[in-house]
Amino acid sequence: QVQLRESGGGLVQVGGSLRLSCAASGRTSSTYAMGWFRQAPGKEREFVAAVSWSGTYTRYADSVKGRFTISRGTAKNTMFLQMNNLKPEDMGVYTCATNKVVATTPDEYDYWGQGTQVTVSS
Repeated sequence: QVQLRESGGGLVQVGGSLRLSCAASGRTSSTYAMGWFRQAPGKEREFVAAVSWSGTYTRYADSVKGRFTISRGTAKNTMFLQMNNLKPEDMGVYTCATNKVVATTPDEYDYWGQGTQVTVSS
């Protein structure tokens, strides 16, 4: 079992920045990719970004390219999402997840965190 814990969510104004963190614990001895998904009220969960175990390969949703940056920490069980120039449509619950490889659909991920709320005020 792998436990994931997100942090860093909060309230920010349009155009502002936030940095989300995700820490994995438990059976983290295997190499694995990590990803971020978000879900707004009344909408389906959507892919945001994902990063490989090494941190060298990344994928982004078109809606966040150029504004968000995903990275792995020095300790490979950590992951970050730097979000800049936030827009109202970025608002939602952001959840991190792990998978064997970089993937963009929720069904491909094995373990999930509880999520952290991001609110963007205009």
